[in-house]
Amino acid sequence: MDINILLALQAFRNGPGAFLSGFLSKMTWLGELNTTIVIMALIYWCVSKDYGSYFLMGWSGNRLVNGMLKVTVCAYRPWIRDARILPYGDSITTATGYSFPSGHTMNAATVYGGGAIRKDFPRVLRVVLGLLVLLVGFSRNYLGVHTPQDVLVGIVAGTLVMYLTMKLMQWVKDHPEKDILVVCIGVGLAIAVAIYAAVKPYPIDKDETGKVLVEGAKMANDTFKGVSWCIAFLTGWILERRFVRFSTDISMMKRMTRLTVGLLSYYVVSLIVVPVVKSWIAGVPGTFVSCYLQMFYVSFIFPWIIKRFEKNDE
Repeated sequence: MDINILLALQAFRNGPGAFLSGFLSKMTWLGELNTTIVIMALIYWCVSKDYGSYFLMGWSGNRLVNGMLKVTVCAYRPWIRDARILPYGDSITTATGYSFPSGHTMNAATVYGGGAIRKDFPRVLRVVLGLLVLLVGFSRNYLGVHTPQDVLVGIVAGTLVMYLTMKLMQWVKDHPEKDILVVCIGVGLAIAVAIYAAVKPYPIDKDETGKVLVEGAKMANDTFKGVSWCIAFLTGWILERRFVRFSTDISMMKRMTRLTVGLLSYYVVSLIVVPVVKSWIAGVPGTFVSCYLQMFYVSFIFPWIIKRFEKNDE
């Protein structure tokens, strides 16, 4: 039934619904990895450190949950299950790893769904954010890269993680001395997920020529990325709390400066440093180190730069 739904959407996309393709391609972009990281980083650096920490903490948890579910269920992408599914444009290039659940949808459930469930956000904003989650999820079906159940579980699981994260961050606020416990448990869970992904057996289904349809070890790479991002955020978060303690209670000029410098420097790290590291270090170690650097820059290095240089300007 799920494939039939995608075929119906495909026929609609190639016919009367063609006018929606550009719009929904942009909606799916809102759930992409770098888009959500940039949004969370800018909130963390420039708008509200508390809200930014909440989003980044929840996103780290969602990457772990997504990675664990992907390598547990091992669901093939729609076009592998049925050759009649032809994803729209180049959307297939960002569809990595196993299919279930949708990573883009869980990213959206973090950043937009995480805002939609907060009662301290304006009602209109919460409605718009909730609508964005639904649009990102539907775009994954419309583009032919995920089944409806991939998206539905992504929304539910992602939103549930954000609800639990909201409770966790309130607990940390009430018990600030227990933050190290959160880090230890989080890192422990991340390591457990990595070990699970590394040692579990994967399906070895072959096509009519005898070629393996999907290499499980390659698909597990997304899970190792999630583990690295999670550990990087947690270690950067605790180090920032102990040794940096930057503030977002600043002037508009400082916010604009942070936004400009932060965006530029993040893209230098993400688009130059990370690829160089991957070219130097092959395999899973390269994946871990490069992803760690990317998130550690967001959670600790740039806040440290902020604190140092803004102090010198005073």
